[in-house]
Amino acid sequence: MTFTARRLLVPLLLLGTAGPALAHNPMCECKPIDGEQIECTGGFSDGSGAPGVTLDVIGYNEEILVPGKLGDNSKLTFKRPEGEWYVLFDAGPGHVVEIDYADIGEP
Repeated sequence: MTFTARRLLVPLLLLGTAGPALAHNPMCECKPIDGEQIECTGGFSDGSGAPGVTLDVIGYNEEILVPGKLGDNSKLTFKRPEGEWYVLFDAGPGHVVEIDYADIGEP
C-alpha cells in the first residue's frame, strides 16, 4: 500500500468508528383549556418527557409571572395572565423553547 493510500485510509477508518450523534431537541406545546387555564407539555424529540424542567411564564417586562417546573407527567397548568407574556421552557444551554402568548390562542 502506498503512502498516499494509507493517508486516505486512516480518516475513512476513523469516520467508520464514529457513532451517530443522537440529538434530542426540546419541544414544548401550550394550549388553552377550561376557560382561563393554559396547559403546557414539554419533552424532547426522542420521545422522552421532561419532568422537573423549568417552565416559567414571563411578562414582556422580564418579570416572572408564574414560576414553575413540569410535573411528573411533563405538564404544567396555570391561569392565563393579563397582558403580554411568553412561556420559557428551559432544559439547559441549547435546550430552550419560547412560546409567545399570541401563539397559544384563545379558549
